[in-house]
Amino acid sequence: MTTESADVVIIGGGIIGMATAYYLAKLGSDVVVVEKGEIAGGTSSKCDGNILAIDKEPGFDSQMSLESQKLVSQLVMELDEEFEYRAPGSILVCESDEEMEAAEMWVNRQKEVGLPFRMLDRGEIRSEWKYMADDIHGGLECATDSTVNPVLLTYSMAVTAERLGARLKTHTWVTGIRLDPSGAVEGVETSSGLIRTKHVVNAAGVWSKPIAQMVGIEIPVEPRKGHILVSSRTESIGTRKVMEFSYLMSKFGKERKVDQLTEQYGVALVFEPTASQNFLIGSSREFVGFDMKINVDVIRCIARRAIRFFPVMKDIPVLRSYCGLRPWTPDHLPIVSRVEEVPGFYIAAGHEGDGISLAAITGKVMSECITGQETTISIEPLHYNRFKKEAGKR
Repeated sequence: MTTESADVVIIGGGIIGMATAYYLAKLGSDVVVVEKGEIAGGTSSKCDGNILAIDKEPGFDSQMSLESQKLVSQLVMELDEEFEYRAPGSILVCESDEEMEAAEMWVNRQKEVGLPFRMLDRGEIRSEWKYMADDIHGGLECATDSTVNPVLLTYSMAVTAERLGARLKTHTWVTGIRLDPSGAVEGVETSSGLIRTKHVVNAAGVWSKPIAQMVGIEIPVEPRKGHILVSSRTESIGTRKVMEFSYLMSKFGKERKVDQLTEQYGVALVFEPTASQNFLIGSSREFVGFDMKINVDVIRCIARRAIRFFPVMKDIPVLRSYCGLRPWTPDHLPIVSRVEEVPGFYIAAGHEGDGISLAAITGKVMSECITGQETTISIEPLHYNRFKKEAGKR
């Protein structure tokens, strides 16, 4: 067993952990990332790659997403490797007049806080999407939304952070966190030895809860399972992301007018063309613990929903399907915060399906928080304290 030291130890080598490592290394901090598997081996490799504002609540949530979009566009120039960045915007499509009315209210709320949203009528949808079902009533657009390859972005941040001095320890388990007599962080115990440090970032995603418990803290982060289908390469169906409007209701747990299985599995259309000329189809949302088995009923349900909006998909082969676990919190916002009860302990977890969207801004503000700088945005709404009455301290 070895003993080493670092300014900051980051637990978790997914996109949140690597974004934090990159921005800290850029500021000159001596950083070690501890990952129990491979870099991007968990949720970051089992998702789509959207940097979205279109599905965020107007206000703090959407403004945070816009800041992240700006940072990702800058990363194109900063990082050492390419990560398939594109910024075509995205749309939500509506099945009914009732959804169109709700969409118009959503657009108006977003425009009031300065976001580039606009309504799309039936003709505008049809002119861009020739394969869209004929009975789609219209939709809405967010012009700034972008997309990346999440694995490549995570790796690119890792490679660049390493060049800047960060150390990555893969296949290394965290076995404990040492506290000094005053209760402050003084080290991280791992399967390969002790790392002495005064700062620890819990960026372990769906595994962040047991990491927090190592210092006596309870956080309400739970795994929420989602499935994705991958098509074969085919003639272009569309060049940018499309979601159904009721995806918002599925995301935020609202009641929808859909069949029982679609509601049970939280299925809502998400269509994302990739740089490889195929496309990803989602999505689903289930609380089934850490079960990672493919559920064929969910796959069929997603396929049916995709064909409802794009009938041509019934003739397009599916190459494979996969599922991942999203780190869910009760209010659908991540925890990005220091923990006052344990000086030197920080949390950057609970992003659910917004980890790719919010990775850049999370990494930047976490680096600023640790190094004592003013943060790019206020992170008060993301503080761990908001859950204390529910979770408490162990």
